[in-house]
Amino acid sequence: MLPLLLACAAVPATAAAPPNPQIDYAGYRQLANEVEGYRQTRLISWDDFVTAAAEPDVLILDARTARQFAAGHIEGAVNLPLPEFSEESLAAVIGRTDRPILIYCNNNFRNDVQPVVLKSMPLALNLSTFVHLVGYGYRNVRELSDVMDFNDPQVRWVTGGGYTP
Repeated sequence: MLPLLLACAAVPATAAAPPNPQIDYAGYRQLANEVEGYRQTRLISWDDFVTAAAEPDVLILDARTARQFAAGHIEGAVNLPLPEFSEESLAAVIGRTDRPILIYCNNNFRNDVQPVVLKSMPLALNLSTFVHLVGYGYRNVRELSDVMDFNDPQVRWVTGGGYTP
C-alpha cells in the first residue's frame, strides 16, 4: 500500500485548463432561469397559435434542421436552424426585435416519425429556441403548448419530400 501512496504523491498535480472565455455556462443557466417564468406566460394553445399566425407581420419560426424543415413543416413557417442563430442571422430572418414570433418543435407533434421524432423532454427544441430568442433580445415570442397530429388537416402540414438521415 505504501508504494502506491508514494507513486500517487510523486505524480505532479496538473493544473486545470482555463475555461474557454467564449463559453459562459453559468451565464446560460442564469438566462434560462430568468426566462423560465416569462416563458410560462407565453405558452399558447393551437387555436391561439392559428389566430396569431393570421395577424399581420407575425413570423412562424421553425428552428429544426434545414433537412427536417424541407421534409415537413407548418405552412407559412420560416426556417432558421438553432445552430445558425446569431445577431446577424436573426436580424436577417426576423428583422426588428419586437416582431411577433411563433415557435414550435418536434415535441408539439405526437406522430414520433421523421421529420418530427420526439426529443427527450428536457431537450425539446422549443426550450432552447425560446431562451436563445430572448437572449438575443426577441421578447415577443409565443410558443405552441399543444401536442398535435401533423396529419390533422387543421395543422396545414406541408411536406417537401422524404427525410434522409
